[in-house]
Amino acid sequence: MTLEIITADALAPVRHGFFTRRGGASSGIFEGLNCGVGSSDQAEMISINRARVADAMQVAPDGLASVRQVHSADAVTFPFPDAGEPPRADAIVTNLPGVALTILTADCQPVLFADHSAGVIGVAHAGWKGALNGILEATLEAMEVLGAQRSEASAVIGPAISQASYEVGQEFLETFLDNDSNNAAFFANGQDGRYQFDLPGYGLNRLRNAGVGRADWTGHCTYSDPSRFYSYRRSTHQKQVDYGRLISAICL
Repeated sequence: MTLEIITADALAPVRHGFFTRRGGASSGIFEGLNCGVGSSDQAEMISINRARVADAMQVAPDGLASVRQVHSADAVTFPFPDAGEPPRADAIVTNLPGVALTILTADCQPVLFADHSAGVIGVAHAGWKGALNGILEATLEAMEVLGAQRSEASAVIGPAISQASYEVGQEFLETFLDNDSNNAAFFANGQDGRYQFDLPGYGLNRLRNAGVGRADWTGHCTYSDPSRFYSYRRSTHQKQVDYGRLISAICL
């Protein structure tokens, strides 16, 4: 099976893609294009999958830049200061061609950024915690250091868990309301005193309030489409021991 790559007009002509799970070498619960080195999948299969992504992005096999994602609000610039272990961060920016910036997700928001005229790109891993604490704004700030203008930049949120599939409790709601009472707009009443949280809607709002030139969501829900996407929450509900990670990439 060939790779399936979701692209966005807002990022054109910059080379990019939100990769689905289709077209990979992994099997079992990881079936497909699992690129998560932190998963319990076979290392050989992950290496094959990542090599396929590098080939699709037209970079060298070792040309995928990644970070150790920790749900932070920290953005780093590539090349990294230390050529050894990837830094602990949740966003990467660069103005160098020939390297694909990548992020891994399995319900959280993968966000690709590009200011084509300035030749600056970025990626961010924006779960609820990172988005609430400012990872999207931190990515734009790091891009500006390299010469980008946020008003000229586009940001696209890829496949992520949708509001219909994201049930949360009272404490979660209060965390967002304590930050900003206007965040109530991203919650709908669910069943049994629970709420449904609109993560992509919240991400889009943060991006637009930050002044990005264009902000879109591809509209794909990771939880509700198991044939195309991995989902941490779905794997938990199905009592699976682990889950695959989707990869998203962008390259000058």
